[in-house]
Amino acid sequence: MSSHALLESFDDLEPETDDFLSEVLTGLRATRKTLPCKFFYDEKGSKLFDRICDLPEYYPTRTETALLQDIGGEVADCIGPHAQIIEYGCGSVRKIRRVVDALVDPAAYVAVDISKEHLLAAANMLASDYPDLEVHAVCADFTKPFDVSPPTSYPEARRIGFFPGSTLGNFTKEEACAFLSGAAELLGTGGGMLIGIDLKKDIAILKAAYDDAAGVTAAFNMNLLDRINRELGANFDLDQFEHHVVYNDDVGRIEMHLRSLSSQTVTIDGSAFEFKAGETIHTENSHKYDIEGFQAMARDAGFEPQRVWTDSDDLFSVHFLTVP
Repeated sequence: MSSHALLESFDDLEPETDDFLSEVLTGLRATRKTLPCKFFYDEKGSKLFDRICDLPEYYPTRTETALLQDIGGEVADCIGPHAQIIEYGCGSVRKIRRVVDALVDPAAYVAVDISKEHLLAAANMLASDYPDLEVHAVCADFTKPFDVSPPTSYPEARRIGFFPGSTLGNFTKEEACAFLSGAAELLGTGGGMLIGIDLKKDIAILKAAYDDAAGVTAAFNMNLLDRINRELGANFDLDQFEHHVVYNDDVGRIEMHLRSLSSQTVTIDGSAFEFKAGETIHTENSHKYDIEGFQAMARDAGFEPQRVWTDSDDLFSVHFLTVP
């Protein structure tokens, strides 16, 4: 049996290793060293992130999941019957189940993710659990243009994007607007987007969520260096780096860094990179929004906000947007 035997289709658009190498080298050559957070999600990183989602400090997953469960009927009314659901970054497909269970005869589900192994495992699991649902998988960097095939059952199905987890917060404001513009183009006139957006809140709650007591988020962050060692032949000494989290109040975001514990030199593909003690590699942003600010961005990107739901503690929000 092939690795995608249960799927209606599988399109492998995964970026080549050279893309990984070039982006790593570009980021480490910057004045302030960076690494793209999209490369967190190899098979090991994806599993670590699933563990993060179950941590007591990490409120976004449980809050959004419960919210999706509560508003399922209202979401179904917004989306309508026979829709094609396109999930950006399918993860463990836990949240999409709340949506699919609430919908009226959905036409198809398309899982899009950069990690091929994780994508196939998750999409096959959903296909097995929902045998009457067309399940497609696309291995792609969803920050770049891609396309999906129409469902065989309803070729004219309305396209609905699903982007949970406040993953949009990982992008700069410019990148977020560009992503939303691209999504509006893919979904097309009359399409819609169901998107989770984390809200601004007490800084102590935020810091705990990204620097948990069990050290799972630290392992997730450090795995990026381990992956570069494994796949690109680098020589990062993981014992000489540590997970570091700060809140940048000027731009309203949590930042994750990897901080060098000593003066050291790291080589990758023949290039040498000098690190001072205390110098950091900026690996991830997680921007937090207020509702009005996010809706303004969505309008700038070509969407029209239709509905917004929040939990009782106003920790998290779920928005339904349409393409006019």
